[in-house]
Amino acid sequence: MRVFHIEPDRFTELTALPEALPETGFLWLGYGRREFEVGESAAQQALARWGCGNIVDLHVADLINNQLPSHFDYTSWYDMLVFRRLAAAPGSQDLFVDDEHGTLASAQRALRAIDTSPVGFAVFDRVLVTVHPTDCQVREFFAQKLDRLTEGRDKRDPRGGARLPAGPAELMLRMVNHMVDSYLELRRLLTRQLATLQRVLLDQSSEFSDWPLLLESRDALHRLEDICEDQRSAIQEWIDALDEWPVHSDPQLARDRELLRVRSRDVLEHVERVLSHVRRLQSSAESAVQMHFSALGHRTNSIMRTLTVLTAIFLPLNLITGIFGMNFEWMPLIKNPAGFWEAIGLILALAFGLWLLFRRKRYLSSR
Repeated sequence: MRVFHIEPDRFTELTALPEALPETGFLWLGYGRREFEVGESAAQQALARWGCGNIVDLHVADLINNQLPSHFDYTSWYDMLVFRRLAAAPGSQDLFVDDEHGTLASAQRALRAIDTSPVGFAVFDRVLVTVHPTDCQVREFFAQKLDRLTEGRDKRDPRGGARLPAGPAELMLRMVNHMVDSYLELRRLLTRQLATLQRVLLDQSSEFSDWPLLLESRDALHRLEDICEDQRSAIQEWIDALDEWPVHSDPQLARDRELLRVRSRDVLEHVERVLSHVRRLQSSAESAVQMHFSALGHRTNSIMRTLTVLTAIFLPLNLITGIFGMNFEWMPLIKNPAGFWEAIGLILALAFGLWLLFRRKRYLSSR
């Protein structure tokens, strides 16, 4: 567990949970999932001591659930958001760095290397409780980033890009936006490996037989689409709940509320772009499968056409040899010393004539 005190002009890390809320700023309690499960009672006591109210037991179960999809819920004293991240697992970027040509198995390993663990947020008025996976780097990233903002930078930048967050909701949105933007690295990995999948499917020089891997890859893309849709629904519900917050007469608070709406819409737009890209990858994989079957059908048709033409050429030749193979004493060319060569010439002329005919009709041409 890490405890941070965030003020408008200062960011400090505390060694333990304070006895009371600071007079200014807000607290950020960053837990690992196992740490929160073990220390949940201490966190609940601290929240009650600070006058924030306890986290509902059903929401506690959601925060420690590793399989929960992205969703949003609220009470009258706090809001809760569970957001599943989309990121490449540690080491997966180096897994394919030397794989210049790529294989379908490497594409499958890329899809299996996607980390979709959920991150939970409990947003109080002056306290933010976050529950992260054990290997999640979001907490450490923001702890270092916010600490750097206190080293000689203007914390009151009106653009909001290089200042400390004004409240727990803004910090939560920054974390969610960071998790969405981390999909950009994963997008490059997926695009490369899906291109490998298409290349293997359309390679006519080799026979494709890894259908179980292909089906598993398509299922992985379907799961990614479902995760992105859950993310979009959760953010949309947060925006709807934000619009229902009471209106403040204080101009500064009203301005902060408007900045939250802007940042929320920006996060939603990023999620929409991620969802659109996942659907494009899914459509690309489906198109590659359809093109594979189309190319396979075209190849089969070409083979059957060639075999049919060869059969049509040799059928009259078989007829001639069958006629001359009949057991009659008197037949044309039988007693002729040059009859054999005349029959061979007839067969060759007929075969060459049929070949020219089929060639003219493009039965033997691939163009």
